[in-house]
Amino acid sequence: MKIGILGTGHIGKTLVRKLSAAGHDVKVANSRGPDTIEADVLAFGGRAVTAAEAVADVDAVILSIPLNRLPGIAPLIASVPAETVVIDTSNYYPGRDGRIDAIEAGQVESLWVSGLLGRPIVKAWNAIGSDSFAKKGKPAGSPDRIAIPVAANSERERKVGMALVEATGLDAFDAGTLAESWRQQPGAPCYCTDLTREEMAAALAAAERERLPKRRDLAVAAVMERVGNGTTNPDAEYGVRLSRALYM
Repeated sequence: MKIGILGTGHIGKTLVRKLSAAGHDVKVANSRGPDTIEADVLAFGGRAVTAAEAVADVDAVILSIPLNRLPGIAPLIASVPAETVVIDTSNYYPGRDGRIDAIEAGQVESLWVSGLLGRPIVKAWNAIGSDSFAKKGKPAGSPDRIAIPVAANSERERKVGMALVEATGLDAFDAGTLAESWRQQPGAPCYCTDLTREEMAAALAAAERERLPKRRDLAVAAVMERVGNGTTNPDAEYGVRLSRALYM
């Protein structure tokens, strides 16, 4: 599959490495230009390009940038053909993204993103910590393989997202429509808790929508106390322990 990835943060780098290692034709761009993308990100065949080149002539575009950066790339995504699958990995953190009134009022994050971009999206890879994503992938059928939810309104697009998730060493779990994707937002029991496929359904069902923001903010405060800033992610074991203690 031909894939364009926008963003080379913690999740974006791993996406480039894992999808290209799995045999996909991967192009990647960031906001600073192709010359700034490190060689190790491209070690398995990914190609550094401009943002416009990344979204041209591809089967899927993966957005791996902070939610507050999405408005800036909306015009670029408007040029992408309707049949191209657009996958979003972002989450809403008001301390980083600024207050978004619609989300604060209860709009599902994925629906806000879909409205901003003016097209359907798939929500995937948002509910796993970057360190777990980088280090804990396993071949299909392995015991205790981590599962993550994948949500979309289109069955075709959901299947594409799920296939790509499987290619990155994770079990893809069909989480239904975007309207239900609040169950995989920060603060939910499945969020960064490294659950298996067998555990995922119960975790999604146990989510309590009104409790998500408070739990999310408690986790942010704990991480800030540990690492001292908002850009360094905690190691996998600490992150999973914290998320399980607060969200489950």
